[in-house]
Amino acid sequence: MSIEAKPLIDIDRSIGNFSYTVDYAYDAGVGLSEETIDYISDAKEDPDWVRQFRKRSYKKFLEKPLPTHWASRDLESISFDRIRYYLAQGQQPKRSWDEVPEKLKRTFERLGILEQERRFLAGVEAQFDSEAAYSNIKQAVSAQGVIFLGSTEGLKRYPQIFRKWFGKVIPAGDNKFSALNGAVFSGGSFIYVPPGVKVKHPLQAYFRINAESFGQFERTLIIADEGSEVMYMEGCTAPQFETATLHSAVVELVAMPSAKIQYVTVQNWSSNVFNLVTKRGLAHREAEIKWIDCNIGSRLTMKYPGVIMKGQKARGEVISIALAGDGQHQDTGAKMVHAANETTSNIVSKSISLGNGRATYRGLVCIPRGLKGCKNNTECDALLVNSKSRTDTYPAITVRGQGNACQHEASVSQVSAEQIFYMQQRGLSEGEAMSLAVNGFVNDLVRQFPIEYSVELKRLIELEMADSVG
Repeated sequence: MSIEAKPLIDIDRSIGNFSYTVDYAYDAGVGLSEETIDYISDAKEDPDWVRQFRKRSYKKFLEKPLPTHWASRDLESISFDRIRYYLAQGQQPKRSWDEVPEKLKRTFERLGILEQERRFLAGVEAQFDSEAAYSNIKQAVSAQGVIFLGSTEGLKRYPQIFRKWFGKVIPAGDNKFSALNGAVFSGGSFIYVPPGVKVKHPLQAYFRINAESFGQFERTLIIADEGSEVMYMEGCTAPQFETATLHSAVVELVAMPSAKIQYVTVQNWSSNVFNLVTKRGLAHREAEIKWIDCNIGSRLTMKYPGVIMKGQKARGEVISIALAGDGQHQDTGAKMVHAANETTSNIVSKSISLGNGRATYRGLVCIPRGLKGCKNNTECDALLVNSKSRTDTYPAITVRGQGNACQHEASVSQVSAEQIFYMQQRGLSEGEAMSLAVNGFVNDLVRQFPIEYSVELKRLIELEMADSVG
């Protein structure tokens, strides 16, 4: 039995695929040099230590080769000399949507951000190209001492907190793309939650790329002080251009003793975006950091959220879903570094490959000698929808010493024509049957997303499945 290729689900694919002509007040031009970095530093009025940090990072970026000895050679397609590294309309985000320029406001209205803010969020930051256009937090949350600002504003208003943790979890020389981010970073979020404060509703940031041949390099720093709790959610989109777009973010999380941070990402990049992101958290004693990560879209994604469990009984978790459509490569995974006794980590990864899409899982688990009572569980499942789709798994597990436990399970399965045929006999169309099979595969993970995001995630999966039957 064969499965015919035809779109069967009526979903508007144009959501997110639009852009506006914008007159930028700040434009660093095309290409990267020390002059570009000075332009950005001048525009943002950086303190001297940030300017020097940028220049050290730029030097490391030039020194480090592309990691094509282990990663995809598609990275060689990136032309760093043709990218625009800084575009902004202004430096100060607005506190009211009425003050946001009409085109930018219309963009976020079309993406549903204003409605989400009204319904269930404690605060929103909306970034348009290099800088935040809007940033606001509900008064009740602000009154608890919670700080939620763009990173540019956070650096200026709270330099002592910012500098103490900035670049400490992910140093500039961590990898070539973190070095690139260190050189030209702009935008992103800065959050500080005081001791004992539990933020009841999520804080959200939305990152939007509007310009062609553009690179977005946001930098996010979240600090949850002792005994506090916070959930942060991020979404991102870009229109489809003929030229490649680069997105290279760095995210650092710090969970002080007994604090909890949950970081949720639902990305839906267009298929021309190289998404090369470095994310890592530092968990102190009895703290918990949980990454919930959904990767849909982009040409190539390389992202491996990690947790360093520095304090006794700290806990790290990564829950990830990756969907690789035609012409896409989702190279994702997780890193868990146990650095104290009785620390536990959990990795659950599910990937779906459609058409000639490729999904890769890379995992790193490290329990060094001298520790005791550490535990890791890793589950890695892949679903192949078509005969040309591909999946790879590269787990790296190092467990030394006595009294530590680690387990790894992996599976690869394929949607069969018989499954689809069976569901069609129950009245489903071919596309609906395929979507049902895929949603069933990820359903247990989707439940861990906030309800508003789980609905969006299922919808995005249906969207991707609409053209995948064949």
